[in-house]
Amino acid sequence: MAEPRLVEDFHAETRHHRRFPESIVIWDETLRDGEQMPGVHFTPEEKFEIAELLSDMGVGVINAGIPVVSEDEARAVHRIAHAGFRAKILAAARTVPADVDAVIRSGVSQIAIFVAASQVHLKYKLRMTQDEVLAASLKTVKQAKDAGLFVAFVTEDTVRAPFEFVERLYREVQDAGADRLVVADTVGIMTPLTFRWYLEEFRRRVHPKDLSVHCHNDFGLATANTLTAVECGARAPHVCVNGLGERAGNASLEEVVLCLEALYGVSTGIQTGRIHELSRLVEHLSGVPVAVNKALVGYNAFSHEAGIHTHGILQHTLTYEPLQPEVVGRRRQMILGKHTGKAALAEKLKERGLTASDPLLLELLRRVKQETETRSKADLRRFLADYRKLFERPGLSDEEFWAMVSAVGIRPVSAR
Repeated sequence: MAEPRLVEDFHAETRHHRRFPESIVIWDETLRDGEQMPGVHFTPEEKFEIAELLSDMGVGVINAGIPVVSEDEARAVHRIAHAGFRAKILAAARTVPADVDAVIRSGVSQIAIFVAASQVHLKYKLRMTQDEVLAASLKTVKQAKDAGLFVAFVTEDTVRAPFEFVERLYREVQDAGADRLVVADTVGIMTPLTFRWYLEEFRRRVHPKDLSVHCHNDFGLATANTLTAVECGARAPHVCVNGLGERAGNASLEEVVLCLEALYGVSTGIQTGRIHELSRLVEHLSGVPVAVNKALVGYNAFSHEAGIHTHGILQHTLTYEPLQPEVVGRRRQMILGKHTGKAALAEKLKERGLTASDPLLLELLRRVKQETETRSKADLRRFLADYRKLFERPGLSDEEFWAMVSAVGIRPVSAR
């Protein structure tokens, strides 16, 4: 029998449907979009620490933030921009000249100029016409190009905008000098098949020199849609470590990178062996726990308890693991609990050079199962209660906010 492989030849059978770019540039948004996750705040020093590791691992582009937001943000972006990292450092700006000036002063080499495109955003948020959006976009793209910046142009909610406007806007900003065009699925409504059609149509109409995508995870499809985009030639997929980001988050760095490397055999230039280290750093600094069952970096991603699974793993790891845990800097765990089988216990005993007869193994197994089945769940329930209290409403409490209102002297009109 042939040696088992991770992926059979099915990917080869569908290769003719793909048009991978010649090279992939991982564009990380953890310090910008990731920080916009409710309750998350990175200090300038924390941003620097994350950026340093991202760059060391081989991330191509790091969005350091939006300098015009605050003095702290501008300081963080400036420090990262002048650190001499291998990664290209980018900062973001609205289609507002003052925003672009702030990016220019920060010293970054790249800028992402963003503006909303869909009718609902133009009517209710920007209160601008399509012509006004186009004029503002062209003005700021020219401003950034005149300053010598590499310009990525992004529209929020691209996929819900009228395609005629999308085509016109992107064609004109590219003619004005935009180097990279970014299509955004801002509320995560694309499915892989629909996104494939959209991006193929976008390429046919706009002819982008450099295509990029920004996918949100509202329906759990951000990684799938991002991979679809890379199959369609998108060169610079946007990602966030641990899938951080607004609402349900963004496409996860670890998922996108490992899917490209392990499933497609496409090089991303990322040192995957440091992904676990990166995940834990961002978990620590963001304060957002990684889900136990999170792909690749979750605590259970390489853990096994069920008897049939542990027996299979002990025979050959490919039975229940799609890749070796060391690939992402992890170690395999055999969990002893209700679903444990004899094979796992026998393997555990080997750690101390012990062996046991079948009757003794069965008695040990009975005790392991009994112990785990009768343990109290009180500690777990207390943890969940605290977790929900913390994350169901992150940020300031109502009590804290109204105390601030009183402190600054805001009073009812009748009391003035």
